[in-house]
This record gives sequence, C-alpha cells and structure tokens, in this order.
Amino acid sequence: MTRKALSLRDTRWGPSALLALVLALWPGSSVFAADEPDLIFRRSTVFKLLSPNDKLATYGVDDPEVEGVACHFTVPERGGFKGWLGLAEEVSDISLACRQIGPIRFKDKMEQGDDMFRKRRSLFFKKMQIVRGCDAKRNVLVYMVYSDRLIEGSPKNSTSSVPIMPWGSADTMVQKCGEFIQ
Repeated sequence: MTRKALSLRDTRWGPSALLALVLALWPGSSVFAADEPDLIFRRSTVFKLLSPNDKLATYGVDDPEVEGVACHFTVPERGGFKGWLGLAEEVSDISLACRQIGPIRFKDKMEQGDDMFRKRRSLFFKKMQIVRGCDAKRNVLVYMVYSDRLIEGSPKNSTSSVPIMPWGSADTMVQKCGEFIQ
C-alpha cells in the first residue's frame, strides 16, 4: 500500500475516525441523572516530592430519582505526573454510605439495578457506577458501588442500605419502594 492509501485525510476514514473519537471522549449519557458530585474533602495518603500527592477524596451526591436520599463515597485519586495530567488509571477501591436525609419520595418508576450515578475512572476504559435497587420485603433501598473496565470488571464493591422510615411527626405517608419498581 502506498502512503496515500493510509492517509487520515482520505475521505473514507474521516467520518469513521471522527465518530470513534466522539464516542471515546463522550462525557456521559442519559444515565448521568445525578449532577456532578460535591467534593467534601481530600486527604493526602502518599507524598510525592515533585508532583501531586496520592489522595483519598470524599464526595456527596443526591439520588436524582429518590428525594430524601444522599450517598457519600470515597475514592483514591492517583497523584504523580500521570494523575496530574489525567492519564493514570484509578484503582477500584471505593467505599459507599447512603442515608435518608429527609422525607423519601419516589419521582417515578425505576428498575432494579438502575444507575444512580456514573463517573469515569480512567481516560477511556474504566468507570465507577452507583446502582440502586429495592428490597421490597424489608422496604429498604439498596445502593451498590463498583467499577468496571471495558474488557474485564472488578469484584471490588461496596453496599449501603437505606430503610424507608417516616421523617419527623409530619411525615405520616411512608412510601413502599416495591410499588415503584417496574
């Protein structure tokens, strides 16, 4: 083949290359129902002399489909020059705690295991997900966080549950999560 046949300027490759680039760098999808999480604080864990330290960062996010529930998660953030440039692949160790912070009200029907929050953990292949389910027998919302890769997943995960309870004396109507699962 000649150099001209492999050129990126060739009109045959233009639309395909552009589509592949857009899909690879697309920041999200419709499952990004929750806004960006709120950074609560960071703590350095590994000192690096000439580049940013490795850190643990704790974030908070409200459940976009269930009023009155918030989750906090802690993720390790890589330092060094790769971490500073956003090129380091983050590890899969993520902890999760979800709590009732007000009267619980369901906005709409949902499916077991729906994504509540999703965030990239590497430039292309790894993402962290918080998914939501309902233990209808106990009327408890169950949240699980895990990270996965394009090719292989990770068994590392964390689970938190939120019993649906009245919130104060004025909250007399406790909804059943089982009624909102499709």
